[in-house]
Amino acid sequence: MEPPDGRIELSRRLVAPVRARAAPALVACGPGGEARPSGGEVYTVCDCGLVVEVLSGTTRHGAITVTRVRVK
Repeated sequence: MEPPDGRIELSRRLVAPVRARAAPALVACGPGGEARPSGGEVYTVCDCGLVVEVLSGTTRHGAITVTRVRVK
């Protein structure tokens, strides 16, 4: 799903409890396609019905941290 403002932001690496919650849905989704935002870093796209809660912060670089995962 495209964000309302059209920007794509990548999160930091998921912490273990969040990875464990997301893993079954991501495995069931199968391999996704590759995409590249304007920053150039490659990421994998999948539409597997996950909704994530994120914490957006600013350090030297912007930081997006996934704090909670819910399966739709």
